[in-house]
Amino acid sequence: METGIEYGEFDEGRHVNYWELDRTLQRELRRVYDDDEFEWAEPRLAEFGELIGHTVADNADYVDDHGPELETYDKYGDVHNAVRYPAEQLENDELAYGAGIVADAFEAPPGRDEPMPISHFLGMLQLLCYADAGFGCPVAMTAGSALVLERFDDGDLEPYYRALTSRDYDDLIEGAMFLTEEQGGSDVGANETTARYDDEADCWRLTGEKWFCSNIDAEGTLALARTEDAPSGTDGLSMFLVPHGDPDEGVLTKGDRREFEGPPPGDALNDQLYRRLKDKLGTTAVPTGEVEFDETKAALVGEEEAGFRQMTEMLNLERLANAAASCGLMGRALLESKVQAATREAFGTTIDEFPLMREDLVDMTVDYEAATAYVHEVGRLFSARERARRSDATTEDEETYRLLRLLIPIAKLRTGRMAVDTASYAMEIQGGNGYVDDFVTNRLLRDAQVLPIWEGTENVLSLDVVRALEREEAHEPFTGTVERRLEAVTHPALADAAETVAAEYEDLTGALLALAGEDSEYAQLSAKRLAHYLFEVFTAALLLEEAQADLEDGDGRTAMVARRFVTNELETPDARGIADGDRFVLEAFEPIVHHAPVDPETVAEAVPADD
Repeated sequence: METGIEYGEFDEGRHVNYWELDRTLQRELRRVYDDDEFEWAEPRLAEFGELIGHTVADNADYVDDHGPELETYDKYGDVHNAVRYPAEQLENDELAYGAGIVADAFEAPPGRDEPMPISHFLGMLQLLCYADAGFGCPVAMTAGSALVLERFDDGDLEPYYRALTSRDYDDLIEGAMFLTEEQGGSDVGANETTARYDDEADCWRLTGEKWFCSNIDAEGTLALARTEDAPSGTDGLSMFLVPHGDPDEGVLTKGDRREFEGPPPGDALNDQLYRRLKDKLGTTAVPTGEVEFDETKAALVGEEEAGFRQMTEMLNLERLANAAASCGLMGRALLESKVQAATREAFGTTIDEFPLMREDLVDMTVDYEAATAYVHEVGRLFSARERARRSDATTEDEETYRLLRLLIPIAKLRTGRMAVDTASYAMEIQGGNGYVDDFVTNRLLRDAQVLPIWEGTENVLSLDVVRALEREEAHEPFTGTVERRLEAVTHPALADAAETVAAEYEDLTGALLALAGEDSEYAQLSAKRLAHYLFEVFTAALLLEEAQADLEDGDGRTAMVARRFVTNELETPDARGIADGDRFVLEAFEPIVHHAPVDPETVAEAVPADD
């Protein structure tokens, strides 16, 4: 059995191996991978965790101070849309893509006969975002673009798909999704960009403006536009691939761009204008700006007027990736906090000896465990659905689809908020240093603040949850899943927590039934509270199921995590718990925070309250 982690041995949360120090991520990926997949992946994840903890983490701090710069025009006044990146960002790009962060989940990696599950991409992305959540954005959009072309392209865009999934950096292109328009925002149906077919040039041409374009100079961007005579709203939108380079010259890859002396000349590029880069709070690594299409060449993806449905498939993966990024940022904030608490001395002892700090670190750890467990359980379901589709399954697993429609928006909604809260408190644990640019918690909080915004705000996602319940009746697979998990929990150490979750589950199902009888206005008013309630009950049942399995395998630590999550999220103690004598966090500090093993025989008595 593993021993605990001594965080006092480290100076800070860098120049370490993030995979080796993240036993939570190890547990979750071991759970969701097949045995042979994990055996293949584990040494590669360890190598990737070492890479991210050293080179990529150092580069990320430099990039935060010296981010990309846009030169819209060359010295002659011609448009050349040149984004200049620091060498450190280009090195990070080459290292991450070369490690297979996108490719492995789409094309069989060396040593395997088939691609890895999407879960592998999410796990690598979580590790990457220990160092830079901003860089996680273009990586996620590259995977999302590949998913769309794999699923909907009729073969005409095969060269772009191959470039999006390349392991060779010279053959690689990155993807992007230009969705937002100034007048529409989250109301995608209000998009005004138009598309017309140019018979002479044998291509589509887009005209319009896109307002919040992350990874602005991606070589393969997906955008929505309305063709002539198409209906209004989302039903009339079609999806197009807009290349950075002139599509008549073929796919402009990273290698092609490097061969030019300086930026590619204007005549090698597509007709569009990168107007400016946004001066953002954080996520400096990804250039975000405004783009004008003016008869810009584009290729139709799939069928006309199916764009919104196709974009939704990409958005599902993007939201799940956003949640994995949130987990990665939380993991780094937690690591920095544990190291600081174990090494910072005050009043003659390290600050992790003080009861209030112990409570904070326990609850930060429990939050991280909950978020990571939830995200990778949803990733497991997503991976299963994609594998079934790739195997040409004649019918889609309707239950999995309906469950994903509910769980994916909740994943992004909850973890984005948790990332902000965790990063904020990690800054506080550092004291004044945490507020200073020289220390990483400053950047973590700035980067975290966009995570509740990207891919849909909390309000937008909450309404999506209500739609999933109303249109897909997603409560049916949800309730079945929770009930099966609770039925599997039999260990005495989990009995009280399981009873609490069962009672809350009954209340939740009652709330769902009551809400079904209310009008639309009240349903919307309740949507956010409902989304968080669904997360808490689902995650509690999931953690209890994992705790049951770990107890059977000889370790009671996950039981402590599950019990604390239930206490924090689903119990309402009298007088806020002040008078109940509960010393759980003091007794459970070493197991939960330092990952020390717990004997299942003693876990039930390990954290008694004083009567």
